[in-house]
Amino acid sequence: MAVGGPSGGGDEDVEGGGGIFADINITPLTDIFLVLLIIFMVTTTAIAEQGGQNGGLKVSLPRAGKSAPSAEMHDLAVAVLEDGRTVVGGKVVDEEELSRLLERAHGDNPDTLVLVQADQGVAHGKVVAVMDLARRHGLSRLAIATREDPAAR
Repeated sequence: MAVGGPSGGGDEDVEGGGGIFADINITPLTDIFLVLLIIFMVTTTAIAEQGGQNGGLKVSLPRAGKSAPSAEMHDLAVAVLEDGRTVVGGKVVDEEELSRLLERAHGDNPDTLVLVQADQGVAHGKVVAVMDLARRHGLSRLAIATREDPAAR
């Protein structure tokens, strides 16, 4: 049975002018995609402002030459702020808590890479102390984060 005009029925309705309406209105579909795009843009901006493992803390990294890109992600980021505070996962931690976190990281994976993100104004001794604490807990893969120096290209 054909869907169509007022005659109620036969094959002549399909072939005639009052047949099935086969066009698709894509305006609602486009509206949904635009709303989803806006949602993704807002959430990715919020995530980017959190700053990943730093918790959105601004650390002024020293500059260095560009190195070969590393294929692996760092496993544990330790930020040392200009005033000497240590931050892991967006939380300020003392030396005892940092020691527990490093011990747990070593227990989870002995090949954990510890990335020290020290502010440019931090005393060298504080960075060495964090790296030494990581070594004492068996973590030998250590790195210091830097920004690319445009003059070093």
